[in-house]
Amino acid sequence: MPDIDFEVIGAEAVAYAAAPLLNLNLRLTNKDANEQIQNVMLHCQINLEVTRRQYSDAEKSRMFELFGEPTRWGQTLKTMLWTHANVVVQPFSDTTEVDLPVVCTFDFNVAATKYFAGLETGEIPLLLLFSGTMFYRDESGDLQMGRISWNKEANFRLPVKIWQEMMEHYYPNSAWLNLPRDTFEKLRDYKISRGLPTFEQALEKLLAEETEIKKSGSL
Repeated sequence: MPDIDFEVIGAEAVAYAAAPLLNLNLRLTNKDANEQIQNVMLHCQINLEVTRRQYSDAEKSRMFELFGEPTRWGQTLKTMLWTHANVVVQPFSDTTEVDLPVVCTFDFNVAATKYFAGLETGEIPLLLLFSGTMFYRDESGDLQMGRISWNKEANFRLPVKIWQEMMEHYYPNSAWLNLPRDTFEKLRDYKISRGLPTFEQALEKLLAEETEIKKSGSL
């Protein structure tokens, strides 16, 4: 039965997609170079190994919502599940390369987005855990099926810059915020009642009013 090893050799953002899309470039190598693999239905769980990098003071302050005070990070900083991804690998023998498409979101209600957005520079340590089904030909030419071993994994350090540039490409100079419908309705009513043309101006006016209230209270 095939014994496939996995390696992440690069990453790149897809320029034109319906939603932000990141391709992780995978190299698959079968230990028996002469064995013919018909295809692989590959599944991947991608985790964020958040303990495997250093954080600046500014980054630590942005991570408060996720991990609390840095003094507690010894208990709260743990590997996080990011997402799952799938790809069908075409026939090969020995070695092949394939792009694993990873759909990304800029929704700040999602913990992974908060984590990515809180980073300034450096790399994001990823742990990829592989599973799936392989179809291959045995020595007599008969089609066989096997499972990918549960212990197959790969590490990769994704440059923060790639994620930042991808989101800037899809959402230039903006961020995406998902609101409950009743909150949205209140914000829309506020915008209309004040004669404001955009939601951005409505939020800016609300923040300005809040600032004025705080100033008045401190006098």
